[in-house]
Amino acid sequence: MIYKNLRQCLNELYLRGDLIVIDQEIDACLEAGVIQKKVFNASGPALLFTRVKNCSFPMAANIFGTLDRVRYIFRHNLNNIKKILSINADPKKLLKNPDIFFKIFRSAYNAIPKKVSDGPILANKTQISNLPQLKTWPKDAGAFITLPQVYSESLSKPGLLNSNIGMYRIQLSGGEYKPDKEAGLHYQIHRGIGFHHAEAISKNKKLNVNIFIGGPPAMSLAAVMPLPEGIPEVSFAGILSGHRIPFIIKNGFLPILAEADFCITGSVSPNKLLPEGPFGDHLGYYSLVHNFPVIDITNVYHRKDAIWPFTTVGRPPQEDSILGAFIHEITSDFVKVVFSGIHQVNAVDASGVHPLLLAIGSERYVPHVIERSPQELLTGALSLLGNTQTSLSKYVIISAFEDNPDLNANNISDFFCHILERVDWRKDIHFITQTTMDTLDYSGISLNQGSKVIIAACGRKKRELGTSLPPNLKLPDLFKDPIICLPGIFSISCPAHKLEKDKQDKHISDFCQYLAENNDLDKFPLIVISDDSSFTSKNLNNFLWVTFTRSDPATDIYGTNSFINCKHWGCNGTLIIDARIKSHHAPELIQDPEVEKKINELGKRGGPLYKII
Repeated sequence: MIYKNLRQCLNELYLRGDLIVIDQEIDACLEAGVIQKKVFNASGPALLFTRVKNCSFPMAANIFGTLDRVRYIFRHNLNNIKKILSINADPKKLLKNPDIFFKIFRSAYNAIPKKVSDGPILANKTQISNLPQLKTWPKDAGAFITLPQVYSESLSKPGLLNSNIGMYRIQLSGGEYKPDKEAGLHYQIHRGIGFHHAEAISKNKKLNVNIFIGGPPAMSLAAVMPLPEGIPEVSFAGILSGHRIPFIIKNGFLPILAEADFCITGSVSPNKLLPEGPFGDHLGYYSLVHNFPVIDITNVYHRKDAIWPFTTVGRPPQEDSILGAFIHEITSDFVKVVFSGIHQVNAVDASGVHPLLLAIGSERYVPHVIERSPQELLTGALSLLGNTQTSLSKYVIISAFEDNPDLNANNISDFFCHILERVDWRKDIHFITQTTMDTLDYSGISLNQGSKVIIAACGRKKRELGTSLPPNLKLPDLFKDPIICLPGIFSISCPAHKLEKDKQDKHISDFCQYLAENNDLDKFPLIVISDDSSFTSKNLNNFLWVTFTRSDPATDIYGTNSFINCKHWGCNGTLIIDARIKSHHAPELIQDPEVEKKINELGKRGGPLYKII
């Protein structure tokens, strides 16, 4: 079935037994988010809340909560998308499969949005305070939209086919915003709307924006797709949904998604900023208060049967993890086209996506040498840091395809073992300092600024990795509780960090010297220092989350017998990553225990979530 709006999709999920209706009154403040999170963690169904406290609109959640459900929602056109993308990866497929010509033609037609003069979205008007006031975490600054489709156009090149649609956080209440008149627009660095906003500022003009909520499910996916610049999200949504997406066109106004459930229209004045946040984010911490652009609200439209879709934003895995896995699934062949010499990438979800990127590339520059060093791998890694969403990666760890053609970057444990068996810390680690980084990552030296590191290893296996602690391991005072995380890696607990940002810790430097003088660590090329080594080593996800969200490469990487030669940093022994929570980091997300307790009652016999949570 082709879903032209959200209700059609939810109705079919209900008939399929993949959606449950909750008629009990639920508060959008904290309660709804806890329910969604618990049902997602149980791989449960989509949810429809029909009675939302102090609100007349129903809410829907967990729509994209399992990979099977996402595949089902987009099942009719998924193969077409894959085939079209695969043509870019291998143009010879056209000669082998002439029928793809016709599929491309039909899909290209659907890529052109349909211009209409009216639609269901214009049926009613309301105001911001009447919308569901969703709040997910106790310290969130106010209500916000978690699944918005923010539409903008270039002032110099307007039009649907030159538009950008992105999923940017929209704060609806709290802080210094005028109730029903203003909303916060939090877009992260490198996002498409930033180019439109910069152009508007340069011309000292307002940037008009429309915020769509709901509508065809393909629009939500398109809003988070890492599409190459120049490919509009509205076109991708049309191809994926299997029909031309209708937009209402009126002179002097931005296009409005005809089948949206809600549409907030407004404009962003040049240089008008207000404090936005804090809010829980997808790294598992709060994004703190910072000045961001403000939307001056002009209208709030909704269709007569409007449903408010939402998700929970927090430490992975969450619903956005499923969308990320699905996007990877349909674009994996396309990676080789965008990044020459790259075979596979894995933006590791458990690390918060951008903090850690694993990649497999070719190393063919000098195939005749006996002892190879990373060369083409470095070209590939720099390409990854210069294009699309991978440019936000903080740690890029890349291996050579030729060393093991069967290695899979999605098998994270095996990938780490492969790298650590081969890495030479004297030459295989490369820093980029004072550079841009993910807006939500607070491990750097300031907002949007920190460092990156490339770890590239290839060639023969150089060492066996330890799977038990070194015998007679000696640690200095205050460093304790060493526990194995993975082969060749163990974590150590250390007292809390107390320094200012952008400063290395002399205690860690002294620790490195002590280790080098008192231990044989040949089988352990990596040690992670954390606040709680038991938590860090408990499972793979904890190791990835702690290590890569709580460290800035240039500030927090140390090594035994380290050196700087001709501006290149390296070490002759073990690499040390200081992954403690730093004094300048954002607080970790912790749910209200009383709300948790209340929601757990819904999972008892007779409750709507019985046998689900």
